[in-house]
Amino acid sequence: MPWHQYLSYFLGGMFVSNAIPHLVSGVMGRSFQSPFASPPGQGLSSSTVNVLWGAVNIALGYLLIYRVGDFDLRVTADAGMAGLGALLMAIISARLFGRFHGGEGSGKTNQSSRGE
Repeated sequence: MPWHQYLSYFLGGMFVSNAIPHLVSGVMGRSFQSPFASPPGQGLSSSTVNVLWGAVNIALGYLLIYRVGDFDLRVTADAGMAGLGALLMAIISARLFGRFHGGEGSGKTNQSSRGE
């Protein structure tokens, strides 16, 4: 299989992974960082903007995974490339945006709901 198909599956996985926090935040009615906020990636966008941005990411992921080459979920290399892209985007997002939501780099400590 040509290398550009694997690259397409990898990038498609990244877009699908990026869609998840935007869709979840938007459906919950919460603001969340997006490229359209001010400053981009740091400011908050409305829940509607996040739902729309999540939908765009799903559409781009679909196009890159299912419309480039002959993607087969049962082929380990195909699924693996999409999965690696999704995992990499998830790790990058956790590290970049954790500082805004009490995760990595925020300086906040996680405490249980029982106050322990």
